[in-house]
Amino acid sequence: MLYKPKIQINGGRKLKGEIKIQGAKNSLLPIAAGAMLCNKGECNLLNAPDISDTYVVAEIINELCGRAFFKDNVLTIKSDVCKSEISDDNSRKIRSSIIFAGAILGRNGECELSMPGGDTIGRRPIDLHLSAFEQMGVRQLDAMGRIYLTAENGLRGATIPLSFPSVGVTENIMLAGCLAKGTTVIKNAAREPEIIDLANFLNKCGAVVQGAGSSTIIIEGVRELTGCDYTIMPDRIVTATYLLAAAVTKGELLLHNSNANDLDAVIFVLGQMGCNVKIYDNKIYIYAPDKLKSINIIQTMPYPGFPTDCQAITMAGLCLADGVSHFYETIFDDRFRHVDSLNRMGANIRIHLDTAIITGVKNLYGARVSTTDLRGGAALVLAALAAKGKTIIEEVHHIDRGYENLEKVLRLVGAEIERV
Repeated sequence: MLYKPKIQINGGRKLKGEIKIQGAKNSLLPIAAGAMLCNKGECNLLNAPDISDTYVVAEIINELCGRAFFKDNVLTIKSDVCKSEISDDNSRKIRSSIIFAGAILGRNGECELSMPGGDTIGRRPIDLHLSAFEQMGVRQLDAMGRIYLTAENGLRGATIPLSFPSVGVTENIMLAGCLAKGTTVIKNAAREPEIIDLANFLNKCGAVVQGAGSSTIIIEGVRELTGCDYTIMPDRIVTATYLLAAAVTKGELLLHNSNANDLDAVIFVLGQMGCNVKIYDNKIYIYAPDKLKSINIIQTMPYPGFPTDCQAITMAGLCLADGVSHFYETIFDDRFRHVDSLNRMGANIRIHLDTAIITGVKNLYGARVSTTDLRGGAALVLAALAAKGKTIIEEVHHIDRGYENLEKVLRLVGAEIERV
């Protein structure tokens, strides 16, 4: 019989201490894809997080005849790309496998992959990716459930207006545009910090990318890129998770290697909840009150608005707040899947269309629950840290996709948590 690991938490302990924040999962994936555009030298990606998605990225690169090696939070990539096909298994392991399409098209002029996998949190169609590629001279063929893309005359620059500022589509166009002929302009581009991180990496490799962080990004095509050493930015969603962990446990934490500028919306909400948050160079300090305050309404929005990736973890804190809070989810249509498990732990949450109505309760209680996605899984961990009694969390492979040494980190600041 195959036994799957579970996380066991005995809750009710205040967290106190210091945590060093890992490198950003959502930055590593597109940057690793960008490393495949470098036909000279090798890339050493420092501060790479030790998470399961990093190993999948290495598998994909090795499958494509590049060489990827991960050790001591450094992902080394030597891009001798000779294939254009990503296997079904690797395509379906992570949603972000579609990001490799732009890089492979840039190197080889063709790409073949399956529909991407990853978390089930609502519709995340790849139509915007395919439409952007088409405007750059790519033709799409469907063959037995797989997607085949070809640019017979090479990629060409284009002006591409996006109907929605999608992070993944913006990144894919940036990657494809680096070696394309001419100039590529992205209108209504995503503005997330991870976009800036990707642009900084590509420019260090010899690309010409301007405007990252604004709604218009301009990419001038170049003939080749050269590998470099580059440090991945801190993970802002992991930072937010530990800030909420302090809030929900009435704790006190100092977070190192963290950029508060990337989390303005989250820090503002924490202040409204009654937390004392202080910002230093590369550090964030949080001291939580004995009772959190409710928030009338929080609406998830593209950056610089409140991030959808922080919705579930913030909801875990609002379950114990004084009063009624409303969460309006505008990004994904199935991102309340953690609510049933929170209610099983004693929360009072009702869903009406795309709004979650959270009535604060006095206590949460330990229960046996199961994760359905990465951020929902993190929310269950936070709820368990604050709950009375023992919580068993199953299907923790979702959590492993984005959090490095979660149990060890939390134990060091006072949590009673173990993998069983």
